[in-house]
Amino acid sequence: MPSFPAPVGSPAGTLPVPGRAGRRLPAVLAVLVAVALVVSAFDAKDPTTWVLETVWVMVGLPMAVLLRRRFPMSGLLCGLLATHAVVLVVVGHYTYAEVPAGEWVRDRFGLERNPYDRFGHLMQGFVPAILVRELLVRTSPLRGSRWLAPLAVCACLAFSATFEMLE
Repeated sequence: MPSFPAPVGSPAGTLPVPGRAGRRLPAVLAVLVAVALVVSAFDAKDPTTWVLETVWVMVGLPMAVLLRRRFPMSGLLCGLLATHAVVLVVVGHYTYAEVPAGEWVRDRFGLERNPYDRFGHLMQGFVPAILVRELLVRTSPLRGSRWLAPLAVCACLAFSATFEMLE
């Protein structure tokens, strides 16, 4: 497994080298996400919604596995991607409006509607920002640059805006 690039610039532009346990984390998370994906397909509320919500997981998981040697991800990114995948898988099974955890939050705090979609949108913005940041740190001269964070945010905003226009 190739190592992460040597630290250059400020500490903000460096990524840790994974230890022995850190090398197993991506495999464990990939298996857990794959199992969650399969389980969510059974008795899904709406099969079309399931496909539309989980397509990102069905595309992203194999890509992450295929690119793991060329682009080893940090433990943070692996964990966030797995969490985001599970959020999408749960939504595919129930739909945003009917996720039980969201109903519990709605009832507990006296909200008018299930707020699970807000959590999904938070994940949709935050996780890709970390992914873009890692890509820029490893593949561009921006490592340690003050432009790194704004460009990561701009990339996520551009992706989300394009996605919203397509809907």
